[in-house]
Amino acid sequence: MKEKKRIIVVGSCNTDMVIRVDHLPLPGETIIGHDFITNQGGKGANQAVAVKRLGGDTAFIARLGNDDFGAKSLRLLTEEGIDTSCVKLTEGVSTGVALIPVDDSGENSIIVASGANAMLSPADIEEAEALFEDAAILLMQLETPIPTLISAAKQAKRHDATVVLNPAPYPKEALPDELLQLVDIITPNETEATGMSGIKVTDEETAISAINEIKKQGVEKVIITAGAAGAYTEIDGKLIRIPTRKTNVVDTTAAGDTFCGALCVALSRGADIADAIAFANKAASISVTRIGAWMSIPYEKEIKD
Repeated sequence: MKEKKRIIVVGSCNTDMVIRVDHLPLPGETIIGHDFITNQGGKGANQAVAVKRLGGDTAFIARLGNDDFGAKSLRLLTEEGIDTSCVKLTEGVSTGVALIPVDDSGENSIIVASGANAMLSPADIEEAEALFEDAAILLMQLETPIPTLISAAKQAKRHDATVVLNPAPYPKEALPDELLQLVDIITPNETEATGMSGIKVTDEETAISAINEIKKQGVEKVIITAGAAGAYTEIDGKLIRIPTRKTNVVDTTAAGDTFCGALCVALSRGADIADAIAFANKAASISVTRIGAWMSIPYEKEIKD
């Protein structure tokens, strides 16, 4: 891949509304909360921000509601330096939101209203074709409609771009073959890899079995992220574990998204898969030491320090 070529992110953008509570409410119970925080989130937006902060040339394709949340999200994405020319404000539907009560032990419950994220369509991808002409990588997740992701992957293939899929949140139904056969690199965590392969991933032996099973579905390269254990992949038929550094974990929100963004940046610069994973591990290990989604994502300078 040529250096500094574009990384396109297709995906979701949400506003997270978090309330600290003594305990999670029971059905029918009204409780008084404490701190209230709004955070920018959504897996697509998180990954686009990660790519940009870590030095990538980034364009984001998404839909927001034509509301206050959408206007703020669009402004902040633009201020990050992300190409938002194909981020649309949508009438008659809200920006995606997540309502999150968090109790004193750190336990939470999350209600997501997809809003405009569910309106992202194949037509939006076709309208964004000019972005793909200089694209090295397409990065996607599963918070927008599957037909749209298939359309984006086909567009990427027409322009010789690498397709990277972060299969999160993993759906109840299996991902369609039509999508998986367009994917070059997939980045499930242990739970998602278990869902895709039918093999519970608990160690190196089960990891390589799961990787081989997922590859049978048409994906060329599988990277399983495993938290503090680092990440697993297969190189020349052998399992490789790329470790991560030990950190004081405060909040894992957006750690996986940071990993994916960093991985794509390294690959776009010509790094081999092992070095790209090592770079991604380092970025993710910084993000877990901070609270929030966008707020936790590091900058390129921090990776080099």
